[in-house]
Amino acid sequence: MNLKQRNHDYLYYIINKTNQHNVDNISRTKAYQNFYMEFFEIRWAFIASMVSRNAGWNMTDLYLSPYQKMLSFDERKRFFMTYERANWLIFSDAYPQLLIYKLSLQLNRPMFHLLPELHVSQFMVREWKHFWKNNGQERLMIALIINEQNVIQKPVIQQSYFKYHIFLRIPYLLQDFLFMNAIILPTMSGNLYGALVHDFTNLTKRINLGKRISSIIFQPLIYNHLLEFAKSNEHTGSRRDYEQFIGKKFEKSPLLRTTYPVITHQDIIRKDWYINGGMKKKWMKSPTGELTEDVSHSFYKKRELLYAYYHLKTVLNRTEAGT
Repeated sequence: MNLKQRNHDYLYYIINKTNQHNVDNISRTKAYQNFYMEFFEIRWAFIASMVSRNAGWNMTDLYLSPYQKMLSFDERKRFFMTYERANWLIFSDAYPQLLIYKLSLQLNRPMFHLLPELHVSQFMVREWKHFWKNNGQERLMIALIINEQNVIQKPVIQQSYFKYHIFLRIPYLLQDFLFMNAIILPTMSGNLYGALVHDFTNLTKRINLGKRISSIIFQPLIYNHLLEFAKSNEHTGSRRDYEQFIGKKFEKSPLLRTTYPVITHQDIIRKDWYINGGMKKKWMKSPTGELTEDVSHSFYKKRELLYAYYHLKTVLNRTEAGT
């Protein structure tokens, strides 16, 4: 078998393997985590698995009573598609990179020249080659954070449908203004770590958020607790995955696979963000940020206010209907 045919076979395998796992939020989360358990040096894979869990929780949140009451079916569907599209797009770009790395280890030689065939940015081709030679784990982790956020910037964040139907509409703007969303990093002891999400449409702020999350995850004091949670709790897409350890009673969000169908995505013509948009030096700076423990206080305080507003509105509507 000649070299060209072997490369073709490798690419065929990688594309098929990626498609097998890129079915829904559950399968993606599991694929990231399983990869990390095999290759601990690729820190980004663990970050991706934890952030992907949050995407699933955000999806099923849309079926909680306040959201069903305050958002129309079409609005909730659009929010779901925003999470789903970004989740799908990042995986379709990142997972082939992980498989190319695995292939390189198996063959004991770098195979990163295949990355452009998978529409991976020249930035990541360079970074994988650098990692192969120098084993800079933190640098690769930051590079992958930068890459994933650039991958979704134009196809999702700036795409006209999502821009005008989600990011410029009152429900999203209000949620963003009130800091209603957060990346939650749970433990089985009931402690929640993480960070509140604000100004999600800003590319640099999303990159900084990713780096801040990475600095929390790999804090020696909590890393093992997060890993224990991930290994012991299968991701279902429902916040009950971790709320069972908090010791408070919340409305249970449904399981993701009983709530949403599998979405068939239309692939897009992928332009290299690195060539078209360029790179900012500040993006490569090491993550900084204080450890944020028990983010539940702020996150769940806001959810309690949301439920209070929902119940008040329900009572007022009933009163008006009775008069």
